[in-house]
Amino acid sequence: MPHAFANTVASFKTASGKSGKYYSLPKLAAKFPNVNRLPVSIRLVLESVLRNCDGQRVTAAHVEQLAHWQPNAARNEEIPFVVARVVLQDFTGVPLLADLAAMRNVAAAQGKDPKTIEPLVPVDLVVDHSIMIDHFGTKQALDLNMKLEFERNRERYEFMKWGMQAFDTFGVVPPGFGIVHQVNLEFLARGVHKAGGGADTVYYPDTLVGTDSHTTMINGIGVVGWGVGGIEAEAGMLGQPVYFLTPDVVGFELSGRLREGVTATDLVLTVTEILRKAKVVGKFVEFFGEGTASLSVPDRATIGNMAPEYGATMGFFPVDERTVDYFKGTGRTQDEIEAFEAYFRAQGLFGVPRAGDIEYSQVVSLDLGTVVPSLAGPKRPQDRIVITDLAKTFTSLFSKPVADNGFNQPAAKLARKFPLGGAQQGLSIANGDVLIAAITSCTNTSNPSVLLAAGLLAKKAVEAGLTVQPHIKTSLAPGSRIVTEYLEKAGLLPYLEKLGFTVAAYGCTTCIGNAGDLTPEINEAITGNDLICAAVLSGNRNFEARIHPNIKANFLASPPLVVAYAIAGNVTRDLMTEPVGHGTGGKPVFLGDIWPSSDEIYALLKLALNPDAFRANYAKVKSEPGKLWEKIKGGKGQVYGWPKSTYIAQPPFFGRFTQVPGALEAGVQGARIMALFGDSITTDHISPAGAIKEASPAGSYLKEQGVLKADFNSYGSRRGNHEVMMRGTFANVRIKNLMIPAKPDGAREEGGVTLYQPGGEHMFIYDAAMRYIAAGVPTVIFAGEEYGTGSSRDWAAKGTQLLGIKAVVAKSFERIHRSNLVGMGVLPLQFRPGDSWESLGLQGDEVIDIVLADEIRPQSEATLVIRAADAAERRVPLILRIDTPIEVEYYRHGGILPFVLRQLLAA
Repeated sequence: MPHAFANTVASFKTASGKSGKYYSLPKLAAKFPNVNRLPVSIRLVLESVLRNCDGQRVTAAHVEQLAHWQPNAARNEEIPFVVARVVLQDFTGVPLLADLAAMRNVAAAQGKDPKTIEPLVPVDLVVDHSIMIDHFGTKQALDLNMKLEFERNRERYEFMKWGMQAFDTFGVVPPGFGIVHQVNLEFLARGVHKAGGGADTVYYPDTLVGTDSHTTMINGIGVVGWGVGGIEAEAGMLGQPVYFLTPDVVGFELSGRLREGVTATDLVLTVTEILRKAKVVGKFVEFFGEGTASLSVPDRATIGNMAPEYGATMGFFPVDERTVDYFKGTGRTQDEIEAFEAYFRAQGLFGVPRAGDIEYSQVVSLDLGTVVPSLAGPKRPQDRIVITDLAKTFTSLFSKPVADNGFNQPAAKLARKFPLGGAQQGLSIANGDVLIAAITSCTNTSNPSVLLAAGLLAKKAVEAGLTVQPHIKTSLAPGSRIVTEYLEKAGLLPYLEKLGFTVAAYGCTTCIGNAGDLTPEINEAITGNDLICAAVLSGNRNFEARIHPNIKANFLASPPLVVAYAIAGNVTRDLMTEPVGHGTGGKPVFLGDIWPSSDEIYALLKLALNPDAFRANYAKVKSEPGKLWEKIKGGKGQVYGWPKSTYIAQPPFFGRFTQVPGALEAGVQGARIMALFGDSITTDHISPAGAIKEASPAGSYLKEQGVLKADFNSYGSRRGNHEVMMRGTFANVRIKNLMIPAKPDGAREEGGVTLYQPGGEHMFIYDAAMRYIAAGVPTVIFAGEEYGTGSSRDWAAKGTQLLGIKAVVAKSFERIHRSNLVGMGVLPLQFRPGDSWESLGLQGDEVIDIVLADEIRPQSEATLVIRAADAAERRVPLILRIDTPIEVEYYRHGGILPFVLRQLLAA
């Protein structure tokens, strides 16, 4: 059928005279004048809707609805967004690949061509989450850690190699090249794409979704994209649009300039605090104003990266001259750069908007000159602490109750030192001691200004005679090899190495929970004396038990501050008034003595953007992927054979697949309560990524399979095996099920435990779930605000479903996890304002019904029915958080995966 908006096709010319066709938003504006006032991010989504208008998945009505976007309107219309590509990291990519392989098993069993299951858009998987910091502080650390990585993950890598040969559009960036988001920024993003050939070539902007919440880093170069669960990403790969409610767009006006000594990290922690308070969950945030235009692309990417921490879908920066310069400096071709700039100019989307150019749903502002050096923590990234307040904040939290974000310790204990035994006899540690200091994560290692600042501070510190205590676990894990190259050229790497910050990995390490273990002596001292020790890292996540299960105070900081606190050794030292340490001859050295100036940093920045270096580095992805990767042999064929493995197993989600969905259950009847949770339950709490405890259900299972404790690896690395992951669901060592009675001192038991009803028998959540399933009893979860914050891990929803949990009732949900629950056929339900499980007096021994309307409608009313042994039945209204019509279809089909599979097999 003819395209409904064929008259919007236009042509543009590049600087060298080449021409290309595109779907013109200015031409669309001739019919819908409102288009010229739309936020830039909305116009880029509109371009996708316009170009992909086929009358079926995307209709003319969708185009008209979005073209008429208003800043403040009811948000009940869904947008079918067709993305240009999909990006995966390996923790989320392996289970996604396993699902695709299982779909091929179903296709083959039904006599269909297995190639029916094939990604329809390019998919890139970057192996970046599997390396751990076992070795540190030596020049051999990188090689030793990578050898261990390949030993532990051989089965996973063999599976990836099979996927590379089985799927035509599936590519892998091997281990050792960097973090997915930095690789995406420097290499995978090409600016604009083109389809067709010759005179019919059509250009269109880069758009994507990624299976990591920090995919939003790409917003720093004007690319519309965000993190989704692997469940949604699979649907997008297989031809489904990414559906989402038409969003509000919050304009964030930046003015002024950053002051001397203030870093991009300080800025992003400030932005995160402001936007979290502005409640931007589920909204687009778009930056504008003169301050925005003054920011470098790495600074913009740093802010875009942390959109999940402030809760937004995106933290978007428009394309301008700085974006073009970044493309030049990172080695894109001349043709790509010319097409990129010409396209955005032709669309009227080039340049950072000024105040008044665009109508936003809400405007937030910040004078960059007011930003001050800061950290965030000790448990959440939005809890910013001005550096002058860190010591007194920690001291105060040390004795505050847990309910007030504290650690509930006697104040007198803070000054005591506790001796280490064994091989570390003679050393002692204290509360507040920094035991992990890590320059890590995509947020900061993509930003040359803060990495060069760390190197310059290290140089001055070494020259002043300062050192780092040997028991502090120091590491440098750059986001790409380019970082090491410019630190070497600047002559700064040797100084970082002298302080213990040797390159230990290229990948996502401490921030994801891959810090590796501490020594047995340190672990024993912490656990034996209930110490509150600290980690300082240049990351974006510091949730409970994420960094290390025994380190309870985790602070996010800029790379130079990570080095400074490693030298200081304790977070109770006020670095603004006390010496960082004592150098040569016992001389006190203050932070101001070693802090680099902006001129010193700027003088070295030119070393960080060398197009030849970028081209040479990324050419090796295919030509020289590394001997360890080349030795990995994957299986052959179009259908996977599922050899016995504790890493990879055929997922159970299609075990009873039928081409026609079964009858939809009308809500939930006769359910028991699995857990009562408080606020801010993260996906780390629900599905941890880090170490597997030997005494946990997952640890017991691995031992039964003959796996030694030393070879457990992590939950993240075993996401391709549902047997491990369902046992790991709600297994975080810091999670608190509030249906377990408090101890006499008010403290709460930690870990994934529950009370099995009736009778109240105490056991692991996994064990209770298996008993409930065997008895045919459904279960539900109750929670507080912001349920499901954190990483966009699909296993938080998959594990919930496999444990037989039919519904989650919370005061509010984080965007991605709510969507993932629907995608797995689990009901998300929200209390009305003023209601909570606490206000209803739930104890955990009640019987629960969830009553839905005969016809499920998005965001309609549901009813919670509570039956307690000693009380009359109560009925409480809830909001059904199935938000869009397509989500109703997903739920009706039992989840998004069976929905998509039925469509593909029917076709």
